[in-house]
Amino acid sequence: MRSPRRCSRNGCPRLAVATLTYVYNESTAVVGPLAAFAEPHTYDLCEPHARSLTAPRGWDVVRHEGEFDPPPPTTDDLVALAEAVREAARPVQRTEDIDPDQHGNPQTGRRGHLRVIPPSH
Repeated sequence: MRSPRRCSRNGCPRLAVATLTYVYNESTAVVGPLAAFAEPHTYDLCEPHARSLTAPRGWDVVRHEGEFDPPPPTTDDLVALAEAVREAARPVQRTEDIDPDQHGNPQTGRRGHLRVIPPSH
């Protein structure tokens, strides 16, 4: 399963919206919109880190001037959403039709990281 790309800065939990690339022969750091694919010699950054990046003395920073768009949803997100919609469209089972587990509790359906919980009456 492909997960959303996160900021490359240590300890930063935010989603990446920009890509940092170093052009060593020109002593330049380039911060642009998030690249379509993660590359080995680039770094993904969240918006605060992309906006506040500084380069070493003697280096130039070329920074994207516009807004950084959030990353598009992954296909995994779309598949999970489609599965949830299909699950919600299925006929509702009555509580007595649901097999109880060994403790007598009705079981819940599970789809990846989503759960279908039977309605309470």
